Amino acid sequence: MKKFFSLCLSSVLLLSFIVSPGSSQEVKDILEKMIEAQGGRKVLESIQDTTLKSSMEMIQMGLSGTLTIYHKEPNKMRWDAEVMGTVIIQSYDGETAWMINAQTGNTEEMPERAAKDFKRGAFGNDLLLNPEKIGLTWAYKDKEKIKGKDYLVLEQTFSDGHKGTIYLDPETYLTYKTKTTTYNPMGVEVEAETLVSDYKKVDGVMIAHSITIFQDGEEFMKITITEVSFNSGLEDSFFRMRE
Repeated sequence: MKKFFSLCLSSVLLLSFIVSPGSSQEVKDILEKMIEAQGGRKVLESIQDTTLKSSMEMIQMGLSGTLTIYHKEPNKMRWDAEVMGTVIIQSYDGETAWMINAQTGNTEEMPERAAKDFKRGAFGNDLLLNPEKIGLTWAYKDKEKIKGKDYLVLEQTFSDGHKGTIYLDPETYLTYKTKTTTYNPMGVEVEAETLVSDYKKVDGVMIAHSITIFQDGEEFMKITITEVSFNSGLEDSFFRMRE
């Protein structure tokens, strides 16, 4: 179960893309349009923390539950999930990725692979606003036709070499889907694809309220955002590993 949530994290939240040949000015123009589409630089820079409450359905497991994601700029994140009365907590405080083991109730550091995924997912608006600060490199790859429509394909690498792809709607410059690699609950590397839709503006920010995750082509999980709030004053201590 704990590795399962790391899989979901990497496929839902990471804007992780690869580098390929392309004009740096072209990439810069696309990024600026993405920033504008999501609410604009001024609005995004004003966000100090974000809380997303959602319902989730784990298709292959036949389970459902709730998931609350807390994020504090620039690189702190916590997931609180409840499934069948069991609460699963994962968090990154900017230095340490940790979790409360749902089976034992013990607080412990995440396994290395899960920790790397979680740390990448903890990056916030710097992914778009200041990618150079966190060692990200963007590039425009090309266009790809999906269901009769051409989408812009961007690729990027993280400083640790992790790679993935994002597909942008050329009309809105909002994300249509992302693709990356991660590990399934058995520790096997798989391709994770995420479709995002039902964008709604919340306090000036465009938020996708419907998220569907596929694992190796099979529908794996659905997340429906039910509530979004910004700048609620989340403390650093909320993300720190418990004793």
